[in-house]
Amino acid sequence: MSTLSETSIVAAIVLVAFSILGWGFYRARPFGKLGILAWLQSVVLMTPWLLFFGLFAAGIYINIVGILFLLVASAGLYIYLGRQLRAAGQDAILRQRATEKLNANASLETNPPQPAVITELKPNVLPIPEDDLNTIKGIFGIDTFFATETIAYQEGAIFKGNLRGEPQEVYSRLSTSLQERLGEQYRLFLVENVDGKPVVIVLPSRNYPPQMQLPQKVFAGILLIATIATSLEAGGLLLNFDFFANPARFVEALPISGGMLTILIAHEVGHWILARRHQIRLSWPFFLPAVQIGSFGAITRFESVLPNRKVLFDIALAGPAAGGIVSLLMLVTGLLLSHPGSLFQLPNQFFQGSILVGSLARVVLGSALQSPLVSVHPLVIIGWLGLVITALNLMPAGQLDGGRIVQAIYGRKTASRATLATLILLALVSLGNVLAMYWAIVIFLLQRDQERPSLNEISEPDDARAALGLLALFLMIATLLPLTPALAGRLGIGS
Repeated sequence: MSTLSETSIVAAIVLVAFSILGWGFYRARPFGKLGILAWLQSVVLMTPWLLFFGLFAAGIYINIVGILFLLVASAGLYIYLGRQLRAAGQDAILRQRATEKLNANASLETNPPQPAVITELKPNVLPIPEDDLNTIKGIFGIDTFFATETIAYQEGAIFKGNLRGEPQEVYSRLSTSLQERLGEQYRLFLVENVDGKPVVIVLPSRNYPPQMQLPQKVFAGILLIATIATSLEAGGLLLNFDFFANPARFVEALPISGGMLTILIAHEVGHWILARRHQIRLSWPFFLPAVQIGSFGAITRFESVLPNRKVLFDIALAGPAAGGIVSLLMLVTGLLLSHPGSLFQLPNQFFQGSILVGSLARVVLGSALQSPLVSVHPLVIIGWLGLVITALNLMPAGQLDGGRIVQAIYGRKTASRATLATLILLALVSLGNVLAMYWAIVIFLLQRDQERPSLNEISEPDDARAALGLLALFLMIATLLPLTPALAGRLGIGS
């Protein structure tokens, strides 16, 4: 029975993996050579991990050198395909522009220009001064966005119509024209309405996202101090003493708590670097203290309107990528430094708690995982906790990094459904896991809402970003999903 169960689990994982790749191929095929090249990039990114876990499930172990070779080969193929994709993309852009120009000329010959806006706002409901509204109407045209209806919306207006070109190019032309005519008075959004059709929304520029005030900065500082305290407490618990009851022993807990804080800082620095590159302001991080693991991470708000979904993706992924890489390096280094007599002795069942960590531990430590107690270096514990914190923030819900990544790649509807599914899953898991319950409460109370729409909400991130997002979500699942006791025993993890 256990063998049948293990086979079913492995078969399910393989089926899901190939279903994802098959779905990606189905989406990519209509785009011809460009789509296939982008899909191949996704395959190249996923293959080393699928190969590693697949062979591992079959009882075949790849050592660290083999893993590094797979990753280097994957990176080389990814770069090569990226060059081919850019070269093919330039040809496609030239052909598209030539076709659009011919179509536009043909349209002008057969259909004389018509007034840009057909249905007008009633004068008694105008939220925008009439002169400004007429100026805004003048930015539209048959080769960009042909407006057919104007509707009052908040302090601005919604313009319904037909999009006549590539969304990013159309948005750039419209926003540039609006700025030339009215300066910085208004901001233009290109989004989808409830029917999934593109619309233009123009709002006064004073509707900026609110910036942090002094009380919020003070609160962020208090949370940082609390997180330092809970990190020391987590370090003390790992060393079998209560830091809050014995604060004089903080020096003993300092190395572990310092490592955890390093991972948290690396995560926030990753967000900050990409935000600065895209000229986006971020709020101070609101760290979330947690006695069990030191911290749940941090909440960071955008204080600028995002230009497009690509920027949302880049900033969202940068934090988990930085924190995850630092955590993974700490974990692998700790495994390599582990030896009999290391500081920590963990029960071998401990390594069944994560597919990713258990797999790496089996590759590095080998038969040592069959001993009742496994000696490990402190960096193993720090790296593992860092991976858990990173994975929790990659869950596809609300304004978590994972939720932002899903929103950037697949749009707001899919992100909303993913948030609901994540909360339901956490509710079920919380029946036997207190940590899941705490995290579900945090998401529901603080992070369940989606990010504000970007200025250009229509254009999707490129397929390379989509592939990176899928890889991040895959590694999140591999970190949080445990091995079954039977499968772990067959693989030599546990007695």
